[in-house]
Amino acid sequence: MRGAKEETKRERLRSLLWQFHERLATIRILDPACGSGNFLYVSLALLKALEKELIAFASLHGVDAMVSRVHPRQLFGIETNAYAHELASIVIWIGYLQWKHRNVMPLDDEEPILEPLDQVEGKDAILDLSQPDHPCEPAWPKVDVVVGNPPFLGGGFLRSALGNDYAEALFKLYGDRLPNFSDLCCYWFEKGRAAIESGRAKRVGLLATQAIRGGANRRVLQRIKETGDIFYAQADRKWIQDGVAVRVSMVGFDDGSETRRLLNEEKDDAAEHALARARPVEDINANLTSQVDVAKARRLKENLGISFMGPSPKAPFDIDTGLAHRMLAAPNPHGQPNADVVRPVASGVDLVQRPRGKWTIDFGMMSLEEAALYEMPFEYVKKHVLPVRRRNRRRAYAERWWIYAEPRPGMRRALTGLARFVVTPELSKHRSFVWVEPPTLCNQQTLVFARDDDYFFGVLHSRAHQVWARATGTQLREAESGFRYTPTTCFETFPFPQPTPQQEVAIAAAAEALNRLREEWLNPAPVGGLQVSETELKKRTLTNLYNQRPTWLANAHAALDAAVFDAYGWSGEIPDSEILARLLELNLQREPA
Repeated sequence: MRGAKEETKRERLRSLLWQFHERLATIRILDPACGSGNFLYVSLALLKALEKELIAFASLHGVDAMVSRVHPRQLFGIETNAYAHELASIVIWIGYLQWKHRNVMPLDDEEPILEPLDQVEGKDAILDLSQPDHPCEPAWPKVDVVVGNPPFLGGGFLRSALGNDYAEALFKLYGDRLPNFSDLCCYWFEKGRAAIESGRAKRVGLLATQAIRGGANRRVLQRIKETGDIFYAQADRKWIQDGVAVRVSMVGFDDGSETRRLLNEEKDDAAEHALARARPVEDINANLTSQVDVAKARRLKENLGISFMGPSPKAPFDIDTGLAHRMLAAPNPHGQPNADVVRPVASGVDLVQRPRGKWTIDFGMMSLEEAALYEMPFEYVKKHVLPVRRRNRRRAYAERWWIYAEPRPGMRRALTGLARFVVTPELSKHRSFVWVEPPTLCNQQTLVFARDDDYFFGVLHSRAHQVWARATGTQLREAESGFRYTPTTCFETFPFPQPTPQQEVAIAAAAEALNRLREEWLNPAPVGGLQVSETELKKRTLTNLYNQRPTWLANAHAALDAAVFDAYGWSGEIPDSEILARLLELNLQREPA
């Protein structure tokens, strides 16, 4: 009886081994941006290694008839570059033969040794323009797994790099599935999600820039979680792209059937394999964290119409100080001063370093006839800006060449009448906010807030807002380099406290004290009649100040945090995760936009 049971177990094991081998030999893998075939080669090598281990295990258990079956025919690719397309098949075959050679497997066990790989297609993976009037989505082959490294191209460069017609066709084709000007790699993620939803793939694993975790790009990961789920992610990993070290995110997703969730956020660069240091978590959010899911936060009605991206020129409107002063002194036929349109300009670097002393010519929303009355500035723009704008693919930019490409009329209206306003760099290491006064124009590298009160300034500087902004912003490189702050995700979702009059006064006082101390450190008064040297003054920047974070600065921030926390009704030391949880709860209680 015992012998019969043992034989039944052996038969069951043999059956399972044969089934597993059959699965290995039939699994289909697609790289829809395969380049010269590196990812496909690695996939094949991993399959072959797994098969080798299986055959060895089977032999130990008396199953000796099992032979190698995993083959390049199981690989599929899509590539637009003609040279890379031809090279991919060769790379796969060479890799296959090298693997067999390294593992002492005969090369003459199949004829012919090399076969054409028609599965590597030469075409665009996300847009079929074979009929220009009717763009459509190209079909991907039905496979088990999709892997790849889609092209890294920021959404703001789609028109310039791919052409206006291509970009417009892409936007129209994908419609509401992706926000316009999502990074290019997002289209591969959406195609992968759709393949899983339609049953044409089971799993997808793709690389992206870290920008996929935030802003408009995050929408593609939210859609993935709506129809399936993310089961593996590395939010921040070093990667070599074209010989340059970059930071990337890795994302693995399916239809939700995988029960394990692995998230890797550790900094152990010595680890040989990413999976070896991935940690299990209960869930992976659309921002590739396992903390409170701030991606659920909604834009709030109370925060609309306050924060704006600065105007974007997209042409050489900026001028140096000497020319600006000559323009300011020049007369005009209608008697108005050029100070109306020649004004100091500040970019993100001016806010956190020493000001560069740049000026700009800004005609606001003026008509061509109105602008021409400011003779010297207008003729300068006509000479230096018009040729640039004529080459711009955007018709509106070319037609309204004398004004900023994106003049931000909403921002201009909101700032009307304010004696000062709050500004922060779009991208910075330390999230700091500064006061700026008219007539300075803050450009597209900044975020402008149409508020002039110390209370508002103080809440933005508080740890509550800092933690929220870091979680909802877009990480572009390693965390130490900073993050991108956006009006829609970082500010318009942030629930401000609802303070009593006394609490509001306390926050304002702490904010005013912080700003005064910072300004006195940045621009110190003479001591004993002696001025700070130019060399020393150049070192006095907000970036250096927050790098050093002297005790007096830490104390000023601690006092401000205490005042803001009191307005929220919080007390004691609160970890960042708890701050996020409380703010998200408040967000979901407030009136959405």
